[in-house]
This record gives sequence, C-alpha cells and structure tokens, in this order.
Amino acid sequence: MSTKNSMLEIVPIPAFADNYIWALLRDDHCVVVDPGDAAPVIAFLAARHLTLDAILITHHHADHVGGIAALTARWPVPVYGPAAENIKGVTHALRENDHVALPNFVSEPFRVMEVPGHTSGHIAYVSGDILFCGDTLFAAGCGRLFEGTAQQLHTSLMRLAALPDTSRVFCTHEYTLSNLRFALAVDGDNGELVERSFVEQERRSRGVPTLPSNIALERATNPFLRCAEPALIHSARDHAHAQPAELSTPTDVFAVLRQWKNDYR
Repeated sequence: MSTKNSMLEIVPIPAFADNYIWALLRDDHCVVVDPGDAAPVIAFLAARHLTLDAILITHHHADHVGGIAALTARWPVPVYGPAAENIKGVTHALRENDHVALPNFVSEPFRVMEVPGHTSGHIAYVSGDILFCGDTLFAAGCGRLFEGTAQQLHTSLMRLAALPDTSRVFCTHEYTLSNLRFALAVDGDNGELVERSFVEQERRSRGVPTLPSNIALERATNPFLRCAEPALIHSARDHAHAQPAELSTPTDVFAVLRQWKNDYR
C-alpha cells in the first residue's frame, strides 16, 4: 500500500436525491458501504486514484445494492452482507456477532449487529467509534417499518442507543432536517433538540452534510430513542387520543410515533 496518508478518512459520496455511500479511505485503498449506484463510486475512485478493496451492505433495498454488479465487474472484491436477505453479489453472508476484518482500514474488525425492523435481515457494522447503521437509525429519526414489527425496530434502536456516547452514526440518507421538524412537533420543549435544529439548518444552508451524528446526541434529541421519556409518552397519548393507562410501554409509544412520522407533513 502507498504511504501517502496513513490516516483513515470516511467520506460521503452523494447518490440519488439524498443517499450517502460511505467510503473508507486509507492511503490509496477504499471500502464502500451500501453502493446503490456504481457511477458516483467509480467517478470518486477515479478522481482520487483509489483501488476498491471491499463492499459492505446493510440491507437489500435497491438504493443500497444497485451498484454491486457494476463495481464487482471492475473490481472483483469481497461483498459482505446480511445472511438473512437474498442479495445478489454478496460473497460473505453475515449474522449476529460475525466479524469483518479489514486490517488496512480499521484496527478492530467490524462486529455485525442484526437490527431488523426496516427490513427483516438488516445488519449494522461496528468498529471502535464507527457505526454503519444503514436505514435503521437516522439523525433525529429512524427507518420506516417495511418488513419488521414495531417491537423489532424499537429493540434494534435500543441496541444501537446502548453503544458508547462517542460512537459516530454513519447512516445513509440526508433526512436530518425533515426528521428534526417532526422531532420538534413531538418534543418541542427539548432545549438540546431546539439547539440542534439551528445547528443542522446552518450546516445545510452551506451544503455541508449533517452526518455523522453521534449516539450521545441521538439519545438526547431523537424522539425514537426517547420513548420512555414523559414528554414523548404524553405526545404519543395526545396524538393517539389514548387513555393514561394505554400506551404503557416504550414500544407502544414507538409504534404511535413511527406511524405519526409516516403521516407527518
């Protein structure tokens, strides 16, 4: 490997309207996460004179896997992805607590976490303070329930929320401002959330990504991680016209909030 730069970089490659394909760079080598489109990845690698070493996949949706075939046709690299989903091109099928060793990039192998809910076999990758969580956890939000249950997705989110405060959240969509508008509607007295809204609006006004986030910030401001908090319970009950005895568990509250977000304009 070249020694022109020994520091790991993690860079977002924009794709489609609001996707980020994350690229891990060290020296002249690269790993990409969830390449839904090959074209921007190929252009990025060419511009930086990089060699592709591996691909990490979190789930089967087309905007996360659509570039696999074209990329592996040019670079026959290992493709890691969830064993519980049928994804063409995956060469290494992964389950809970499997490890992906990428020693040229990270000192600790990526640990696989199964985080179903958005899709039935969704996985996340964790190494040190790096979290690639696909469409499970977003900045100030979470993924939609396409295949799993509210219980599954809430459990998955709580597992991610239990990671260290400094864990950097590399999710795959620039949904933050939309998520913050909803968060303020349900948790508007949260001072940290109000402050975050101003910070993220200023970033987007300069064209700067709002990502990565971090777990401490998400625990403080993401309504889907705060379903046991009185303010969120009250908001969910008001929205659902529920009696005080109803919505008695955080999962109940989560289910209301997730449906509310689906309908929110």
